[in-house]
Amino acid sequence: MPPVRGTQTLVDQMGWVMQRPGLILLEVAWRWCFGVPFLLVFARQARGILRAVPLADTGFNNVDTLNPWVGAVQMVGVWEHYRAPVAAVLAWLVPVAACAWIVLSGVGRSLVLGRMESRMPLRPFSLIALQAVWLALLGATWWGWFRAIQWVAATHITPDGNADLIGYSIWAIFLSLGFFTLWALVNWPVTVAPLLMLLENRSPWSALAQSFSLGKAFTGKLMEINLVMGIVNLMLIVLAMVISAAPLPFSDQLGTDTLHFIMIGATIFYLVGNDFFQIVRLKAFIEFWRTFRDAAPQ
Repeated sequence: MPPVRGTQTLVDQMGWVMQRPGLILLEVAWRWCFGVPFLLVFARQARGILRAVPLADTGFNNVDTLNPWVGAVQMVGVWEHYRAPVAAVLAWLVPVAACAWIVLSGVGRSLVLGRMESRMPLRPFSLIALQAVWLALLGATWWGWFRAIQWVAATHITPDGNADLIGYSIWAIFLSLGFFTLWALVNWPVTVAPLLMLLENRSPWSALAQSFSLGKAFTGKLMEINLVMGIVNLMLIVLAMVISAAPLPFSDQLGTDTLHFIMIGATIFYLVGNDFFQIVRLKAFIEFWRTFRDAAPQ
């Protein structure tokens, strides 16, 4: 087999996706069918908590904004006023949101894959099962990162406001990049499993098990694409932040409303861009499957 280019093929996949705007709209649609209602429910619950416990009653207005380390310790006291009501809301909102996302993503991803490759049958219930595994893995990764950052804060920021700035920054950057890399390295099996299930007519659990036994060449390409897509995601975040911050020197001329619209536009840009590259990654995975497994005995 001749050498197979890895990330260089992404340019071709991006062109392929750009020529199919309907595919992008379908990906955006199923994601926003979850995201928009979730944000509305989240905003309603947040407003209810703030009405019950106004910020002015928590000492928020007295937070030291000139010393971020002292301010961080003071924010802990502010948070204590909201810990119980927020925990009560999250106790039901997180499971409901997780179930809704699993169902919508299973159905939506099934439709998208069916449009991308005609040989893929519609199996939304099987995809729902695999999406649940993906979400569980994501939740475990986020939980590990959060607990690691908690440890860094507890050991480098003391209650009296003294802080080891250099140590905290080094650990925070190291752990954040470490968990980012870890996620990119471990999530490709649950990302490629739906493709194996549909393209090879497997059960969800057979596809998931097979995703760990794809061979060194195929696995290396999947990990490479995943790492690059993670970097692209970071670039989109930075670009959205730049777009949001660029008009700040002209805030007096533009006005607050204009700045809000620019920030909303930057957020939408990031979300649509992220959805676009999700399809690019799937297309790259499909092409690698054709190269390494379509004509090979399985």
